[in-house]
Amino acid sequence: MRYLQWIPLAAGAACAPVFATQYLSAEQAQKLMFPEAGAFREQNVALNAAQMQQVEKLAGLAARSVNWRVFGAYKGDALLGWMVLDDVVGKFELISYAVGVNPDASVRQVEVLSYRESHGGEIRTPAWRRQFVGKTAQGGIAIGEGIANISGATLSCSHLTDGVRRIAAIAQAVLKK
Repeated sequence: MRYLQWIPLAAGAACAPVFATQYLSAEQAQKLMFPEAGAFREQNVALNAAQMQQVEKLAGLAARSVNWRVFGAYKGDALLGWMVLDDVVGKFELISYAVGVNPDASVRQVEVLSYRESHGGEIRTPAWRRQFVGKTAQGGIAIGEGIANISGATLSCSHLTDGVRRIAAIAQAVLKK
């Protein structure tokens, strides 16, 4: 009898909506971004103080992290580019995404790997993500300045855009060299 009070709470918890959706694994994103690649080599990057300052200057944002998970895409011995994995906060939850970067440090492709928010999943639409293609840290990667906002997904748009700009700056400051 004393446990009957917990039944409504347990029933409510069991019915709580779950919004997390895993769209792609890192390996699937690699193959989408670099279908011609024969090999992917993990080449994680640890930024030093000077590189962090350079990233902050290029991106206009804090470098946020010293360590970055990076995979080089190769066809034979030729470097095709890099895929960088990152997470940003949407409104409350993390958005996991990958950015494909060309050897010239321009954005090749952006893929959302997992989205955990209840709203704003429109950032996954190909048309919205395509806005990043060809852009560099030097410009065009900001809401209202080359990247359109999506009504109802403002925070997800802003935070993902900032993340891509940060990765483009890392590509320019560290990977390109």
